[in-house]
Amino acid sequence: MKGRTIILDHIGGIEAAASLVDGKLDDILIDYEDAPRPGAIFRAICDRPIKGQGGMMMRLPEGETAFLRQGKGLRPGQPLLVQVTGIAEGGKAVPVTDRVLFKSRYAIVTPGKPGLNISRQITDEDARDALLGVAHEVFDTPHGLILRSSCEGADEADIADDILAMTALADTVLTDAEGTNPEALTEGDGPHTVAWREWTGAAEVVTKTGSFAQMGVLDQLDHLAQAKVALGEGFMFVEPTRALVAVDVNTGNDTSPAAALKANLAAARALPRALRLRGLAGQITVDFVSMSKAHRKQVEQSLRAAFKTDPIETSLVGWTPMGLFEMQRKRERPPFQSIC
Repeated sequence: MKGRTIILDHIGGIEAAASLVDGKLDDILIDYEDAPRPGAIFRAICDRPIKGQGGMMMRLPEGETAFLRQGKGLRPGQPLLVQVTGIAEGGKAVPVTDRVLFKSRYAIVTPGKPGLNISRQITDEDARDALLGVAHEVFDTPHGLILRSSCEGADEADIADDILAMTALADTVLTDAEGTNPEALTEGDGPHTVAWREWTGAAEVVTKTGSFAQMGVLDQLDHLAQAKVALGEGFMFVEPTRALVAVDVNTGNDTSPAAALKANLAAARALPRALRLRGLAGQITVDFVSMSKAHRKQVEQSLRAAFKTDPIETSLVGWTPMGLFEMQRKRERPPFQSIC
């Protein structure tokens, strides 16, 4: 199986989407029912400020709570539109932002942030001018608009439809901003819609029921229960704890400096996929094979290149005095083992 394949199916009745590259599982999205989906929009009610953090605890429907990191100027009882930004850890409040976005495959509407912007990844001036023409023809609101990189080469009618749909949704939601009770205004997108919205490159799309089993997705998912990840040049263990995700890189029997560097570079390239498929995030600490400080720069450059194309925001913090590498990853998905 060559090239990219996107499979839309279900796992035990739960909606899921898988992306395969040359037959190898590259990404998996699985729906879940225990928490609001990222992207869901609520009218939340301010509850109480968190002193020392500058944040605000907020009430959501059905007794759920949310945490807004920037709560300056808000008062208890005040309604506010918020959008879910990630997955709440066990027993913690749902993370939200008051910077609400309406995102589709081609367009992002940004209330409160006027202006028209086109993705910098679109560099062809003729293409940018054509997109500006489409936007000016159908977009006439005080909102802001971002045209995404997927617009390049897309049908202009589809782009215009996306702009109109997101504008209409934004206007509808904003009219429900006021109220005394918390209310869910959008439910957020499920895996099939997120796959359509975010996996925009050329791909074969398979929607036949049972395709996960027929095309080997379920077999590859079974391996995610194992901490060990083969690298070709050694192996690594990826193990979540309550406090952090610990990654231990090993060379095997070859302990030479050359083997250490090869294993570390292989681990740096493989780490985004390993974390992505397992739904792991938060604080991540990597114990690379011992190497010279001169080789650390190579490994760090490899890490930055690998995470640059990863869809989940990850901050590469750097090396500790003990030679560990730390990073902080946004929690956009639940851990794989918690939903399967």
